[in-house]
Parts: sequence; C-alpha cells; structure tokens
Amino acid sequence: MAQRLDRINRLLDGTTRNRREISTPEGVTLEVDIANHGERLVAFLIDFLFWMLATALLFLVLGLTLLHGVTGSVTVTVVLFLSFLLRNLYFIHFELQSQGATPGKRIVNLKVIDRSGGPLLPGAIVARNLTREVEIFLPLGLFFAVPKIGAGAEFWTAASYFGWAVALSALPFFNRDHLRAGDLIGGTMVISVPRRALLAELAEAQSRFVFSRKQLDAYGAFELQVLEELLRRPSSPDTHSMQRQVCEKIRRKIGWTEEVPPVETLDFLRAFYTAERAHLEGEQQFGRYRADKHEPAATGP
Repeated sequence: MAQRLDRINRLLDGTTRNRREISTPEGVTLEVDIANHGERLVAFLIDFLFWMLATALLFLVLGLTLLHGVTGSVTVTVVLFLSFLLRNLYFIHFELQSQGATPGKRIVNLKVIDRSGGPLLPGAIVARNLTREVEIFLPLGLFFAVPKIGAGAEFWTAASYFGWAVALSALPFFNRDHLRAGDLIGGTMVISVPRRALLAELAEAQSRFVFSRKQLDAYGAFELQVLEELLRRPSSPDTHSMQRQVCEKIRRKIGWTEEVPPVETLDFLRAFYTAERAHLEGEQQFGRYRADKHEPAATGP
C-alpha cells in the first residue's frame, strides 16, 4: 500500500515522501506526507523575510514618530521588545487564522497539524512558536552579544551559545517525523499538502442530496478538512470501505434518514463536502467560526 502511494506521489509531485498514518477522533485513519527539511527551511526563510520587512517598516514609523529624540538605551530596549513581540505574533497569528499555515508555509504548501489527529489547538500553536525563542533567537542573540576576540572565556561562551542553536536546530534530522523541539512540546507536526486539484465534480457537485442548515451545523472546519483528505485519497478497496464508514457516521450524526446505496456513497460525501464548505464560508463572512463539532460557533466582535 505504502509503495503504491509513494509511486502516486512520485508521479504527481516528482518526489518520494515519508508517510505517516494518524487516526482522527472520528476513527478515520489518514495518511499524511511529512514535510522534508528543505521545504521547512525554505518556508522559514520566507517567513523570516516577511517578518524582517514588517519589523523594518514598524521601526521606520516609530523612528519618525515616537522614538524621535529618545535616548539610545531606551531605543534599544523598545526595539528588542517589539522585535520579540512582532516575531512571535507573526507566527502565532497566521497559524491560528490560517489553519496551521504561515505565508511561508502556504507558498511551500506546508501546514501544521496535531500529531494525535485532533484539532490544532491555540495552546499547541503558542507552545511550538514560543519554543523557537529558546531554539534559535535566544542563543543567537547571546552569541552576537558576547565579544569573540581571542581564545579567552568570551570566545568559549560565544561558541557554547552557537553550539546550543546548532544542536537544537539539528533536532529534525534525528527523528523520523522531522520534529523540532517546538513540535515535540506542542504535540504538532508539519506536513506537505500538495496543491492537487480535486475533481471538478467535488467543487461543483450537482446531486439529489440537499442538506438543511441544522444538518450542516453538526460539523465544523476540522471535520471538513478530514473529509477533504478522505476525498483526495486514491481509489482503492480500503478507501472505499473508509468512505462507506464515514458516510454512515455522517448520516447518523446529521439525522439523514434515507438510506445511501453503496454506489452513491461518493456522491453523498462530495455533495456534503460542497454544502458544508459553502455553509462554513458563509458563516465566517458573518463573523461566526466553528473549529469543530465539539465547539459552538464563535461570534466575532
């Protein structure tokens, strides 16, 4: 099974990837592609560039307004604090609002998910991003702050800080899921989500299955993602069996009393996906967002 899926990946993406299976709270087993080291590095560098540009713009505005005429020590303190704040808010904000994808990750087709298959919780996102301070920015900041002239104590102190950053940054090379320290603490992992177009009928499904608002309110964005991943899976006996199980779970959950013949299972799932996606997008436009079926719709200000 894994070899066949690797051949599919090689055909569609030109690459062979590490694949892992995770089980969702719905009992659905999903196969995900682990992001490789190069993809994660490129995504981080893109995000770092965006963050630097945003920081430079902020400091330019502050330099022309609030910080004009302020003493040097106060300016340095403000700059360091705002750099820390903006850096962490950048990653946390985008991963919270874009379902685990910063601008850099979206460009490289990556996203953060929960390793146990559940919804990506805010606490996990905050933990994985604050850990980056200890992994990279704190040791590098201390490294550049220490004079490195000669071979005295200062040199070895700076070398230890640099070694600290290198050792933690190299952690993804020593585990099969390419997890950094932040992923281990936050319970997350980064996967590749190639932009393979779904079948046209998935986005434009026209069928006899029509769902009420109450039925569509039974699920949230997380379950929609799970269903989308299921619909993307290559056709196989295992996939068909899984689709049938999910179809029956959805039927029971939303109170769909009419039987769905096995030959119409895929049509039912596609129709439900299309209707649920349109429903959730419409709700979000009115400031109401529901992360998953266990959470009531959140209303914006």
